[in-house]
Amino acid sequence: MSAVLGYCDKMSASTGETIRFMVSCKESVTDYEVKIVRLICTDDHPDGPGRREFSLDTPVTGRHHARYQPISMGSYIELEDSSALDTLESFSLQILIWPTTPGHQRQGLITRWCESQQLGFALIIDSSCAALMLGRGPGTATIVSTGIPLIAREWYRVTASYNAKTGTVRLQQTPLRKNPVLDQAVDLSQSTTLAAYQIANSPLLFAAWANETTDSGFMPGGHYNGKLEAPRLIGRVLDESNMLSLSADDTLGAWNFSFGIDSDTVTDCSPNRLHARTRNLPTRAVTGHHWNGEDFRWQDRPEHYAAIHFHDDDLADAGWDPDFSLTVTDDFASGVYAVRLQCDGGLDYVPFAVRPTLGRANAPIAFLLSSATYTAYANTRMAISDPLDEIERGALYELFEADLYLQEHPELGLSLYDSHFDGSPVVCSSRLRPVLNIRPGTRLWNFNADMMIVDWLTTKGFAFDVITDEDLDRDGLALLAPYQTVLTGSHPEYVSSAMMDALEGYLDSGGRLMYLGGNGFYWKISFHSSDRGIIECRKSEGVRNYEQLPGERHHAFDGNPGGLWRNAGRGPNRLVGIGTTAFGFDSCGYYRRTQASFESRTAFIFEGIGKHELIGNFGLVGNGAAGIEIDRVNRYLGSPAHVCIVAHSGGLSRCYLPAPEEMQYLHPAMSGDENPQVRADMVFFEGPKGGAVFSTGSIAWATSLCHAGAMNNVSRITENVLNRFLDKAPFVKP
Repeated sequence: MSAVLGYCDKMSASTGETIRFMVSCKESVTDYEVKIVRLICTDDHPDGPGRREFSLDTPVTGRHHARYQPISMGSYIELEDSSALDTLESFSLQILIWPTTPGHQRQGLITRWCESQQLGFALIIDSSCAALMLGRGPGTATIVSTGIPLIAREWYRVTASYNAKTGTVRLQQTPLRKNPVLDQAVDLSQSTTLAAYQIANSPLLFAAWANETTDSGFMPGGHYNGKLEAPRLIGRVLDESNMLSLSADDTLGAWNFSFGIDSDTVTDCSPNRLHARTRNLPTRAVTGHHWNGEDFRWQDRPEHYAAIHFHDDDLADAGWDPDFSLTVTDDFASGVYAVRLQCDGGLDYVPFAVRPTLGRANAPIAFLLSSATYTAYANTRMAISDPLDEIERGALYELFEADLYLQEHPELGLSLYDSHFDGSPVVCSSRLRPVLNIRPGTRLWNFNADMMIVDWLTTKGFAFDVITDEDLDRDGLALLAPYQTVLTGSHPEYVSSAMMDALEGYLDSGGRLMYLGGNGFYWKISFHSSDRGIIECRKSEGVRNYEQLPGERHHAFDGNPGGLWRNAGRGPNRLVGIGTTAFGFDSCGYYRRTQASFESRTAFIFEGIGKHELIGNFGLVGNGAAGIEIDRVNRYLGSPAHVCIVAHSGGLSRCYLPAPEEMQYLHPAMSGDENPQVRADMVFFEGPKGGAVFSTGSIAWATSLCHAGAMNNVSRITENVLNRFLDKAPFVKP
């Protein structure tokens, strides 16, 4: 696994479109083999259907030259053109800082510095204190420090100047919040032994410096953790009277982070227009030092959101160069594929989907891959980093090779279920990097669980197309309109506004939807404006691993509030009749039919199923079809009045507990073996214009489909419903 890794630039493509693949190998590897395979089943469970994949002969099949490509983590801002600063001698700097790890390591604030050559200048944090670093070559680095440690998560104004004629450095470090606990302001003037510094051949950076520079660019380092606001650069030394205000005279740059919050642009408001770009996706739409709790939308008062939060473990894109490209031809039927990369000591798969050309369905069924959910969980480290995980599960956590590899390789980035090194929540996740848990043979969760549905559809001989969340966000209702029936995956948890609009529009126009999972349509997300491989999600309610800071609950990508769809009045109950109610991970239960399942309108669902037959008392996860994360009917949250509950779950353990949003108060009888609201509801209801919805309310449902060669009652019910949904005879509301 570790000897070769790859990723691709697109999650899906149709005929005529090209996907680029980026690959990196250990430096000892000279070449690797490429195969394009169609994936049918990706799980290795001994009781499952077994791994199934089929190779295709393509122009990229064969051996390729190997190379090592590094990943550079950490966010920062880079000036687009620093040539205006090439003649800078004396200068003054000012910036507002909210450091989160001041004692961790030396960190750049405003820099034009090359660490390897010790050239340039850098306003930094050194040994927890604000400091100015100057250099003119190896062994000449000179650091002048305030000597007063900064306190984490407090706002300071830091000002520095350097007089090239006298070699004098002046530093000011001023707390912005009146609090007797904080240290008093520092005003330090000190002569240095360095008569002058030499400009580094690197750009001006905020929140980092250049470790090394080459003709082709630089390698960043010295990453800062925390918020920055209002950096300014003056081309002269200011006297004491205007040191804090920084006179506009001779201003080289005055950057205002309240502009372009929904983008990667950083605006210089000085006449020089030295604009810049954020790199590696620092967090925007965060509160600045002016924020007072009166406004919560950054659009209403952007000056209160004039800060950017940087992290030394941010990662937007691994940034590798492409190794080869694949153009999809007519030989590719719509489905799930992967590039299989293999070398001595290494094997990796890079999955992608082939979708039909927009508006040209090849089959009456569309299977919607939950690619946004895959991205949200990309490279999650919960298996090892969450100390309460096994207690919550009531079971030991099974570790996979990917879990161990991720612990050894932090450069592969974080998921929405992790926190940054400084403890702040991860609000953006990207698939533009090797993602080890979207691979065959990993945990039977999300991607691999969804592939159980692909395997079942294939086994049963249903013709189907594959589409992804990213396609749905981009193409909307036009993507779904040609299909008689749409099937979801096992866990369509993360949904954008455009996706929700499309699904609602599909049902309103007579579409038929089979929701074959649980905990679906839960979190509101936003896709990045220029690359749908990156999503944003801010969590301040519901089941979450962190608490979003006050005032920072609106997305930067689109300005909409984050959180749960149910709290936006568009919860899953309105869409699919049920919504998240509980979680449990130790074992799974089964279903029992209700009296309503014998009504004429629902009889087709249970054809061939006995009256008292336990449904799904088997499965690859927890030995049951009802469990992991489960949904139930709730009229208060919008379940249709005519929804028919055809089965309830049973056999859930005391480790199943209600979701936080379901608990108005705590009570001893909260668990699945005592609480009647901790249950999965299997439901059916008719929609407008002859359409209908069938929902299982359980993530585990998909992992029971292929039990005993798909000859089981979970499979039979799913097949019964799908066959009826493919019948064009309209459904009629009761």
